[in-house]
Amino acid sequence: MGNFGGYAAISKAVSRFCGKPIVFLLAVGVIAIWIVTGPLFGFSDTWQLVINTGTTIITFLMVFLIQNTQNRDTTAIQIKLDELIRATAGAHNALLDLEEMDERMLDQFRMKYQMLATAARGNLKLGQVDTDSPEA
Repeated sequence: MGNFGGYAAISKAVSRFCGKPIVFLLAVGVIAIWIVTGPLFGFSDTWQLVINTGTTIITFLMVFLIQNTQNRDTTAIQIKLDELIRATAGAHNALLDLEEMDERMLDQFRMKYQMLATAARGNLKLGQVDTDSPEA
């Protein structure tokens, strides 16, 4: 596979640019111009095809841009969470790569933490605290 560093840089720049309010206003302006030109072109099929084609192309490209941005952001968040788990005394390091586990393993961890939450709510009803670090 080739180096996609250029794609990442372009994707990041385009994503930042497209998220600005001025780009939204530009899009609204394009639509307004299209609507105003409707009578000029007799609301023809070609007139409709122009906006349909343009929006389809932009939507198609934006799907990949949004996915790239979401993947990058998710990776960054996971790394930050992994560092917090690693640096917290009593935290389970086995949870560091949880997002890579299969559904069965995720369900096992979810059930374990649901049981801890249920027990903690029971403790609260008894007037006890719901905080602990059993390994500490």
